Amino acid sequence: MEAPHVSGSDSASSSSSPASPSSAAVWSPLRFFRFPISTLLEHSGILRVLPEGYESIAPERNVAESETPDLGSGEGGELTIRIVGNGEQDRVGIEGEAVVDGGETAVEERGVGGAEAASVTVDSGGNVAESVSGGTRDSSYQRYDVQQVARWIEQILPFTLLLLVVFIRQHLQGFFVTIWITAFMFKSNDILRKQTALKGERKMFVLVGYLLAFMLHVIVIYWWYWKANLFYPLLLLPLKAIPPFWHAVFIVLVNDTMVRQTAMAVKLVLLMHYKNGRGHHFRRQGQMLTLVEYTLLLYRALLPTPVWYRFFLNKEYGSLFSSLTTGLYLTFKLTTIVEKVQSFFTALKALSKKDVHYGAYATPEQVNASGDMCAICQEKMQAPILLPCNHIFCEDCVSEWFERERTCPLCRALVRAPDLQSFGDGSTSLFFQLF
Repeated sequence: MEAPHVSGSDSASSSSSPASPSSAAVWSPLRFFRFPISTLLEHSGILRVLPEGYESIAPERNVAESETPDLGSGEGGELTIRIVGNGEQDRVGIEGEAVVDGGETAVEERGVGGAEAASVTVDSGGNVAESVSGGTRDSSYQRYDVQQVARWIEQILPFTLLLLVVFIRQHLQGFFVTIWITAFMFKSNDILRKQTALKGERKMFVLVGYLLAFMLHVIVIYWWYWKANLFYPLLLLPLKAIPPFWHAVFIVLVNDTMVRQTAMAVKLVLLMHYKNGRGHHFRRQGQMLTLVEYTLLLYRALLPTPVWYRFFLNKEYGSLFSSLTTGLYLTFKLTTIVEKVQSFFTALKALSKKDVHYGAYATPEQVNASGDMCAICQEKMQAPILLPCNHIFCEDCVSEWFERERTCPLCRALVRAPDLQSFGDGSTSLFFQLF
C-alpha cells in the first residue's frame, strides 16, 4: 500500500522560490572581457552560476532546535512519504522521501538548491535521529575558493599582459629572428626527410639548390649578428663580457639552430653521394646519417657550456657563490655529456662493422628455397638478407624497415636490439639545447 503524495508547499510558494544556482551561464562578450577565467569556469560547469542576491553557502542548520522533523512545513522544499510493505525490497532513497519498513520510518529532507540535506530516522519506539550532510557544503566552500583564485588571476592578468607587450617590444628583433630561424629549421627538416625517402629518384639539381639555400641562410644570420658574440661559443670559448640573461639565451638559441641547419647541409651532401645507392649503400647511408646526428647531439650538448660558464662566473655575487653555482652547472652538464659520448661511440662502432648486425647474407640455395621473392617489395631478391627467424628479404627493403621497426616484417620476432635510435630517415632532433 502506498500513501498519496504530500507536498509541503503550494504552487504559489514554489513559483516565488529563489532561482537554482545551477542555472545556465549567460555568455556575453562584455562579461567574458571583464571576467574571462570565471566565465570559462562557469561555462565548463566547474563553478556554479549564482543569481543576484543569492548566497552561495547556505547557513548551517541547528539540529538541536527540534526533536522531530516538521512534516507539514513547506519551507524546506517538498516532502514525500512512502510506506513500503514487507515483501518489497526497493530501498532506493528519494529526495525528501520517508520510508516506513518494519516499524521504522526514514525521512529525508533537502533544502532549496541542494545546499543542505538532513535525514531523519524514526524507529518503532518513537526515538528520532537526525543528521545533516555536509558534503554539499564542503563542495560549496571549494568552489568559492576556486572562484576567488580566478578573480585574483583576472586582476593581475591585464598588468601581466601589459608587461609582456613591453618585453616583446624591447626584444622585437630577437623575437622575429627566433621565430624565423625556428620555422626555417622545421621546414628544412621536412625537406630533408622527403629527399631521403625518394632514394634513387632524387634529383641532383634539387639537392644542390637546397644545399645552397641552407648555407646561405646560415651565412646571412651570422653576418647580421656579427657583433653579438656568437662566434666564441662555436669554438667552445667563453665570452669576454658577462652576458645578460636574455642575451645569453638568445646566443645559445641562435647557435643551436644554426648548427643544426649546417648539419642538414652535411646530410644533403651525403644524399648526393648515395643518390643511386641500393642494398649495402643504402644501409651505409643510414649509418652515416645516424653518425652525423649523434655527432651533432654531442656538439650541441657542449655548445651552451661557454655561455653559461661565463654567466655563472660573476664575481659581483661573491667569489664563493659564483664558484659554487659554476661548479654545480659543470657537474650537471658532465652527467648529460657522458650519455651523448656513449651514443656517439655506439654509432661509430656500428659504422665500422661491415657485416649486417641484424642478419647474414643468404646463400643461393636458401634464396631458391624461399621462392626468390621479397615479401616487402614483391620483386626478385636483391642482395638477400637472412634474418635469425629464417625469413629472407632484400637488403634495401629490410634496411629501410629496420630504420623504423625492430621486428621481422612477417613473424614479428624481435630481430634488432634497441641499442641505438636510428636517424637513417634524415631527420634531425628538433628539441632546443638551451642549457
